[in-house]
Amino acid sequence: MNRKIIFIGLLAIFLVMTIASCSVTPEEYENETPVMDMKTYFNGPIQAWGLFQDYREKVIKRFRVDMNGNWNGNNGTLDEHFTYSDGTTQRRIWNLVRIDEHNYTGTADDVIGEAKGVAYGHALRWQYTLALEVDDDIYHVQFDDWMYLIDDNTVINRSIMSKFGVNVGEVLLVFTKPGSSNSITEKDGPFNMPEVSKISHLSSAIL
Repeated sequence: MNRKIIFIGLLAIFLVMTIASCSVTPEEYENETPVMDMKTYFNGPIQAWGLFQDYREKVIKRFRVDMNGNWNGNNGTLDEHFTYSDGTTQRRIWNLVRIDEHNYTGTADDVIGEAKGVAYGHALRWQYTLALEVDDDIYHVQFDDWMYLIDDNTVINRSIMSKFGVNVGEVLLVFTKPGSSNSITEKDGPFNMPEVSKISHLSSAIL
Protein backbone atom coordinates (compact mmCIF):
# COMPACT_ATOMS: atom_id res chain seq x y z
CA MET A 1 0.00 0.00 0.00
CA ASN A 2 2.78 2.43 0.92
CA ARG A 3 4.58 1.76 -2.37
CA LYS A 4 1.36 2.42 -4.27
CA ILE A 5 0.86 5.74 -2.49
CA ILE A 6 4.47 6.73 -3.17
CA PHE A 7 4.10 5.77 -6.84
CA ILE A 8 0.90 7.82 -7.23
CA GLY A 9 2.57 10.78 -5.52
CA LEU A 10 5.62 10.61 -7.77
CA LEU A 11 3.39 10.27 -10.84
CA ALA A 12 1.43 13.37 -9.83
CA ILE A 13 4.65 15.35 -9.34
CA PHE A 14 5.93 14.14 -12.73
CA LEU A 15 2.72 15.21 -14.48
CA VAL A 16 2.81 18.65 -12.89
CA MET A 17 6.46 19.13 -13.89
CA THR A 18 5.77 17.90 -17.42
CA ILE A 19 2.88 20.30 -17.88
CA ALA A 20 4.97 23.17 -16.48
CA SER A 21 7.87 22.37 -18.79
CA CYS A 22 5.56 22.56 -21.82
CA SER A 23 4.09 25.96 -20.96
CA VAL A 24 4.51 29.05 -23.12
CA THR A 25 7.29 31.48 -22.17
CA PRO A 26 7.27 35.29 -22.57
CA GLU A 27 10.29 35.07 -24.89
CA GLU A 28 8.04 33.52 -27.56
CA TYR A 29 6.35 36.94 -27.95
CA GLU A 30 9.61 38.86 -28.38
CA ASN A 31 8.75 40.12 -31.88
CA GLU A 32 5.15 41.10 -31.11
CA THR A 33 4.07 44.72 -30.84
CA PRO A 34 3.14 47.00 -29.16
CA VAL A 35 5.81 46.40 -26.51
CA MET A 36 4.57 45.90 -22.93
CA ASP A 37 6.53 47.97 -20.40
CA MET A 38 5.19 48.15 -16.82
CA LYS A 39 6.83 51.51 -16.20
CA THR A 40 5.07 52.99 -19.22
CA TYR A 41 1.64 51.40 -18.95
CA PHE A 42 1.16 51.35 -15.16
CA ASN A 43 1.80 55.07 -14.83
CA GLY A 44 -0.98 57.47 -13.86
CA PRO A 45 -4.66 56.52 -13.46
CA ILE A 46 -5.88 53.15 -14.75
CA GLN A 47 -9.21 51.36 -14.41
CA ALA A 48 -9.96 47.66 -14.66
CA TRP A 49 -12.99 45.39 -14.54
CA GLY A 50 -12.80 41.70 -13.84
CA LEU A 51 -14.27 38.49 -12.53
CA PHE A 52 -13.11 35.47 -10.57
CA GLN A 53 -14.12 31.93 -11.56
CA ASP A 54 -13.64 28.85 -9.40
CA TYR A 55 -12.30 25.51 -10.67
CA ARG A 56 -15.77 24.69 -12.07
CA GLU A 57 -15.69 27.95 -14.09
CA LYS A 58 -18.50 29.38 -11.99
CA VAL A 59 -18.27 33.16 -11.55
CA ILE A 60 -17.80 33.80 -7.82
CA LYS A 61 -16.99 37.52 -7.79
CA ARG A 62 -17.09 40.50 -10.12
CA PHE A 63 -15.08 43.60 -9.36
CA ARG A 64 -13.74 46.95 -10.45
CA VAL A 65 -10.24 48.30 -9.72
CA ASP A 66 -9.23 51.95 -9.65
CA MET A 67 -5.45 52.26 -9.79
CA ASN A 68 -2.80 54.94 -9.83
CA GLY A 69 0.83 54.32 -10.72
CA ASN A 70 3.80 56.52 -9.92
CA TRP A 71 7.47 56.02 -10.82
CA ASN A 72 10.70 57.55 -9.59
CA GLY A 73 13.38 56.26 -11.91
CA ASN A 74 13.04 52.46 -11.96
CA ASN A 75 11.11 52.30 -8.66
CA GLY A 76 7.35 52.56 -8.77
CA THR A 77 4.18 52.16 -6.72
CA LEU A 78 0.82 50.93 -7.94
CA ASP A 79 -2.05 51.80 -5.60
CA GLU A 80 -5.04 49.50 -6.27
CA HIS A 81 -8.57 50.06 -4.88
CA PHE A 82 -10.95 47.12 -5.42
CA THR A 83 -14.76 47.39 -5.32
CA TYR A 84 -16.58 44.04 -5.44
CA SER A 85 -20.10 43.37 -6.65
CA ASP A 86 -21.21 42.52 -3.08
CA GLY A 87 -20.16 45.99 -1.90
CA THR A 88 -16.94 44.98 -0.13
CA THR A 89 -13.69 46.83 -0.81
CA GLN A 90 -9.98 46.07 -0.69
CA ARG A 91 -6.73 47.95 -1.19
CA ARG A 92 -3.32 46.72 -2.30
CA ILE A 93 -0.18 48.80 -2.83
CA TRP A 94 2.50 47.29 -5.03
CA ASN A 95 6.12 48.41 -4.73
CA LEU A 96 7.65 47.74 -8.12
CA VAL A 97 11.22 47.66 -9.42
CA ARG A 98 12.21 47.65 -13.10
CA ILE A 99 15.40 45.58 -13.20
CA ASP A 100 15.92 45.97 -16.95
CA GLU A 101 13.81 46.07 -20.10
CA HIS A 102 12.58 42.51 -19.55
CA ASN A 103 12.58 41.90 -15.78
CA TYR A 104 10.61 43.31 -12.85
CA THR A 105 10.05 42.55 -9.17
CA GLY A 106 7.28 43.57 -6.82
CA THR A 107 6.17 43.36 -3.20
CA ALA A 108 2.90 44.04 -1.37
CA ASP A 109 1.59 43.45 2.15
CA ASP A 110 -0.42 40.35 1.19
CA VAL A 111 2.19 38.94 -1.20
CA ILE A 112 4.47 36.24 0.20
CA GLY A 113 8.05 37.02 -0.70
CA GLU A 114 8.67 38.74 -4.02
CA ALA A 115 6.70 38.76 -7.25
CA LYS A 116 8.70 38.32 -10.44
CA GLY A 117 7.77 39.62 -13.86
CA VAL A 118 9.19 38.88 -17.30
CA ALA A 119 8.15 40.94 -20.33
CA TYR A 120 8.83 40.35 -24.02
CA GLY A 121 6.94 41.90 -26.91
CA HIS A 122 3.30 42.58 -26.02
CA ALA A 123 3.24 40.05 -23.13
CA LEU A 124 4.12 40.22 -19.45
CA ARG A 125 4.16 37.20 -17.14
CA TRP A 126 3.76 38.15 -13.47
CA GLN A 127 4.13 35.34 -10.88
CA TYR A 128 3.66 35.54 -7.13
CA THR A 129 2.13 33.89 -4.06
CA LEU A 130 -0.80 35.68 -2.43
CA ALA A 131 -2.02 35.29 1.16
CA LEU A 132 -5.71 34.88 0.34
CA GLU A 133 -8.34 35.16 3.06
CA VAL A 134 -11.24 32.72 2.72
CA ASP A 135 -13.84 32.41 5.50
CA ASP A 136 -11.45 33.81 8.14
CA ASP A 137 -8.67 31.42 7.08
CA ILE A 138 -5.51 32.40 5.17
CA TYR A 139 -4.34 30.32 2.21
CA HIS A 140 -1.13 30.80 0.25
CA VAL A 141 -2.20 30.65 -3.40
CA GLN A 142 0.08 30.87 -6.43
CA PHE A 143 -0.88 33.34 -9.16
CA ASP A 144 0.36 33.06 -12.73
CA ASP A 145 -0.63 36.33 -14.44
CA TRP A 146 -0.39 36.85 -18.18
CA MET A 147 -0.94 40.43 -19.38
CA TYR A 148 -1.27 41.28 -23.07
CA LEU A 149 -0.93 44.86 -24.33
CA ILE A 150 -3.57 45.27 -27.05
CA ASP A 151 -2.79 48.93 -27.73
CA ASP A 152 -1.31 51.84 -25.79
CA ASN A 153 -4.42 52.08 -23.59
CA THR A 154 -5.71 48.50 -23.24
CA VAL A 155 -4.38 45.42 -21.45
CA ILE A 156 -6.11 42.06 -21.08
CA ASN A 157 -5.05 39.96 -18.09
CA ARG A 158 -5.68 36.26 -17.50
CA SER A 159 -4.53 34.84 -14.18
CA ILE A 160 -4.38 31.16 -13.18
CA MET A 161 -4.67 30.44 -9.45
CA SER A 162 -3.20 27.20 -8.11
CA LYS A 163 -2.41 25.37 -4.89
CA PHE A 164 0.05 22.46 -4.82
CA GLY A 165 0.09 22.65 -8.62
CA VAL A 166 -3.68 22.19 -8.89
CA ASN A 167 -5.81 24.83 -10.64
CA VAL A 168 -8.27 26.34 -8.13
CA GLY A 169 -9.60 29.25 -10.19
CA GLU A 170 -9.01 31.95 -12.77
CA VAL A 171 -9.24 35.74 -12.91
CA LEU A 172 -9.97 37.74 -16.07
CA LEU A 173 -9.32 41.49 -16.18
CA VAL A 174 -9.58 44.25 -18.77
CA PHE A 175 -7.41 47.32 -18.05
CA THR A 176 -8.01 50.68 -19.70
CA LYS A 177 -6.78 54.23 -19.22
CA PRO A 178 -9.55 56.75 -18.37
CA GLY A 179 -10.21 59.29 -21.08
CA SER A 180 -8.60 57.23 -23.83
CA SER A 181 -10.43 56.97 -27.14
CA ASN A 182 -11.20 53.29 -26.55
CA SER A 183 -11.97 53.48 -22.82
CA ILE A 184 -15.03 51.57 -21.65
CA THR A 185 -18.12 53.67 -21.02
CA GLU A 186 -19.38 53.03 -17.51
CA LYS A 187 -22.96 52.31 -16.50
CA ASP A 188 -24.63 54.29 -13.75
CA GLY A 189 -24.70 52.85 -10.24
CA PRO A 190 -22.40 52.19 -7.26
CA PHE A 191 -20.57 49.29 -8.89
CA ASN A 192 -20.18 50.90 -12.34
CA MET A 193 -19.62 47.75 -14.34
CA PRO A 194 -19.07 48.39 -18.08
CA GLU A 195 -21.33 46.87 -20.69
CA VAL A 196 -20.53 43.19 -21.13
CA SER A 197 -20.56 43.49 -24.93
CA LYS A 198 -17.70 46.01 -24.77
CA ILE A 199 -15.58 43.75 -22.55
CA SER A 200 -16.26 40.86 -24.95
CA HIS A 201 -15.17 43.03 -27.88
CA LEU A 202 -11.88 43.87 -26.16
CA SER A 203 -11.30 40.27 -25.09
CA SER A 204 -11.73 39.03 -28.67
CA ALA A 205 -8.61 40.96 -29.63
CA ILE A 206 -6.33 38.25 -28.18
CA LEU A 207 -8.11 35.30 -29.78
